[in-house]
Amino acid sequence: MSASTAPPQDEVSPDAVRTPAKRRGADTRALTQVLFGQLKDLEPGTPEHTRVRAALIEANLPLVRYAAARFRSRNEPMEDVVQVGTIGLINAIDRFDPERGVQFPTFAMPTVVGEIKRYFRDNVRTVHVPRRLHELWVQVNSATEDLTTAFGRSPSTAEIAERLRISEEEVLSCIEAGRSYHATSLEAAQEGDGMPGLLDRLGYEDPALDGVEHRDLVRHLLVQLPEREQRILLLRYYSNLTQSQISAELGVSQMHVSRLLARSFQRLRSANRIDA
Repeated sequence: MSASTAPPQDEVSPDAVRTPAKRRGADTRALTQVLFGQLKDLEPGTPEHTRVRAALIEANLPLVRYAAARFRSRNEPMEDVVQVGTIGLINAIDRFDPERGVQFPTFAMPTVVGEIKRYFRDNVRTVHVPRRLHELWVQVNSATEDLTTAFGRSPSTAEIAERLRISEEEVLSCIEAGRSYHATSLEAAQEGDGMPGLLDRLGYEDPALDGVEHRDLVRHLLVQLPEREQRILLLRYYSNLTQSQISAELGVSQMHVSRLLARSFQRLRSANRIDA
């Protein structure tokens, strides 16, 4: 070949770049086929069966990483997603039948992806959302990425709604549902200088709340007393009158007021024990 027709030294053809990846894929498929051929003749639980099965898992881990990469937008540690996908890979290996004429990656991919989706559905969301809303959130998330690339900016709610042909209220509901994937610490600082954390903005516990139940119980017990005893208790503890002032108010002796108070307390204690 003459110098004028030789390709420049600093240029690499696209085919030359793709060839190693294709070769690796072909090698993995060939190795997988050989290992499955060995696995079917081995007794499960034997050391040799375990070794070949482990080799199958190792050889097909790139398939798991490829599937896990589809979930990068979930902001979940990729190592965790790969581990979950590997469980799906192992299940696929245990169920695969080479004699059906299906390539293993074709058979395994739905199982791996399904395991990862199940993980996000059951373990990652901090708040459970309806299935339809979750599926629509995936579409909203995808449309947001596409429109951001097309416009060079974040799209508005109306633009997302127009793209998906849904209402703006549904878009907002989906965005709210998407937040169920992320839990925020109560002690996390808020945006902006000097902004307090969520914990600092929570309402305090009103000490008077402890008395609400007690007052309700006392009110319930008081109505069970005779009317005169109810009046004596109100004069003594609501109007803050002394026993001598109550005796003058009712026209009875102070000793009688004292006996009525004691009897009222006894009745209230007995009624409280019965209700408890």
